[in-house]
Amino acid sequence: MLRRFRENGPALLVPAAWLVVIAAHVGRVTTRTLLIAHGVMTVLLVAFATLSYSDMRDGVLSVWWTVVAAGVPLTAAGLVGLAVPTIGQVGLVLAVGGWMVLPGVALAETGREMDATDAPYVYLAAGGLSLVGAAVYAAGLFGGGSRALVAGLALVGVGQTAGILDAVVRY
Repeated sequence: MLRRFRENGPALLVPAAWLVVIAAHVGRVTTRTLLIAHGVMTVLLVAFATLSYSDMRDGVLSVWWTVVAAGVPLTAAGLVGLAVPTIGQVGLVLAVGGWMVLPGVALAETGREMDATDAPYVYLAAGGLSLVGAAVYAAGLFGGGSRALVAGLALVGVGQTAGILDAVVRY
C-alpha cells in the first residue's frame, strides 16, 4: 500500500498543494494551518526521498528525486518563514518560488529526454506553464498586484498537475 501511495499520491497532492497556496494568497487559509501543513509536507518529503531513493536513481527519475530532495529545505524555509514573522517573506518566497521553478525545470527536462512516441509535449508544455507562472508570480511580487500572483499560481498549478497526472496515468 505504501508503494502504491508513493506512485499515485502525487497526482492528488500536487494539485491540492497549489489550491491551498492560492487559497492562502486570497486570505482563505490561516497561518497556523499553513504552518501545520508545511510541517507535515516536510516530513512527507523526507519519507518519500528516503523510501524512493533506490527506485529513482536512474534516468529521468533521478531528476525527480533531486526535486523531492531539494524540496525538503524549500519547504522547511516556508515553515521557518511562517513560524518566524521577522523573516517570513524571505522563507515564503523561497518556498513558493522554489516549488514553481524546480518542478518546471524538471518537467521540461523530462520532456526533453523522452522519445517522441511518449508524448514529450505534455511535459514540455507543463514545464513551460510552470515557468511562465513563476515569471507572472514574480511580476506580481514586484508591482503586478494580487491578480498577477494568483494568475501565476494558477498557471503553475495547471502545468504541474498536467505533468504529474500524465506520469501517473502513463506509468
